[in-house]
Amino acid sequence: MKPLTEQEIRTAFVNCTKGEARRLSVPRDLAERPWEDLDFLGWRDPQAPDRAYLVTELDGRPVALALRSSGSASWQTRLSMCSMCLTTHSGGVSLMVAARAGKAGQQGNTVGAYMCDDLACSLYVRGKKDAGVGARLHETLTLEEKIQRTVANLTAFLAKVTG
Repeated sequence: MKPLTEQEIRTAFVNCTKGEARRLSVPRDLAERPWEDLDFLGWRDPQAPDRAYLVTELDGRPVALALRSSGSASWQTRLSMCSMCLTTHSGGVSLMVAARAGKAGQQGNTVGAYMCDDLACSLYVRGKKDAGVGARLHETLTLEEKIQRTVANLTAFLAKVTG
């Protein structure tokens, strides 16, 4: 993913108003992010831990989503799997819900997916971040195929939100 500016991120939101996009918390460390290893940039709002955001490129342009989290599932002892990157966590996965874009979202319609709490799917897939013992299932897929699968899962989620 190519590096994005704060302004590019704010204008990329498809499921919130322009005013909400202006007010939301964008990471201050954009220049230090490992852009070459990111399929999407995801972050949580430090002032509102139940709010999360992600931005990715779709058809050559940035597309961003505002998400609501069910909250950290760190109290759980069973393993949960992220539906984007297929990383398993002991309590590190939350249901992330996005309002649908347009009129459907204004009417309260949402789409949800189980995602890594820290939205670091790209780093887990590439082995740049460790989720612990047993977090990555043994697969015969190449790294590139795992990355493509994660991107396909994210693209399918985006299609549900924007469709």
